[in-house]
Amino acid sequence: MKLRVGLGFDSHALIEGRSCVLGGVRIPHPTGPVGHSDGDAVLHAIADALLGAAGLDDLGTLFPDTDARWRGADSGKLLEEIASRVRAAGWKPVNVDVVVVTNGPRVAAHREAMRRRIGELVGLDAADVNVKGKSPEGLPAADGAGAVVAYAVCLVSR
Repeated sequence: MKLRVGLGFDSHALIEGRSCVLGGVRIPHPTGPVGHSDGDAVLHAIADALLGAAGLDDLGTLFPDTDARWRGADSGKLLEEIASRVRAAGWKPVNVDVVVVTNGPRVAAHREAMRRRIGELVGLDAADVNVKGKSPEGLPAADGAGAVVAYAVCLVSR
């Protein structure tokens, strides 16, 4: 069995009045991520981690923000397409681990729903998906009061 690991990162500013979708789950919050698509930084980080592990192009290359077709796109549909491409390249996702850094929406209350949704999108059991929320603890260089930052690691096998 051959194993490969991919690392993904994404960040989006948060603005008032925008719907907040993280990890494929709509979260009640007065702010939401800005983006050409729905701005789901969690799914974007996972997408890039899967693509990296499989040695494929990155999310921005496959679905550029300069292409009007992707304006307002559901990141869940994009992640399903990416998981399909990863499988077509001969790789199978094994697990996903995500860290969400923000002083905005709280992740803890939505963690299980995110794990289930990410598992559905990638083709994994929720037990093979982990999501952790972190606060930047006031660090000026990492202050997430007006942003959401996501890091993801994915393991794939062949």
